[in-house]
Amino acid sequence: INTRVLKDIKIDKATTNTEVIPMHSDEYASVFIIFVKKQVPQHLHAEHTEVVIVLEGKGEMSLGNHVFNIRKGDQIIIPAMTAHAVITRSKKPLKVLSIQSPRFDGKDRIMLE
Repeated sequence: INTRVLKDIKIDKATTNTEVIPMHSDEYASVFIIFVKKQVPQHLHAEHTEVVIVLEGKGEMSLGNHVFNIRKGDQIIIPAMTAHAVITRSKKPLKVLSIQSPRFDGKDRIMLE
């Protein structure tokens, strides 16, 4: 059982852009804390849906043909095969909780940029 307190999880000071911290994974889902200092290039996931909950920071997200601002408390649902990207727009890194189902192993990520 992973009982880490989300607010206590901090970015490594040596991180230059993104840091991904695995929280849980089984055959049904994977959960990560993701820090983004700059941006995540446009990509999609062929086989899984991702739910992103913004914990800290502000950013600009593209999702399909839409571009919108995101901030603490926002929840974004990213269906499989939907292009998405994010740019951090705050001084502190964007910190999100990412829940991906089924389990994410990295093999279905298709980079578009």
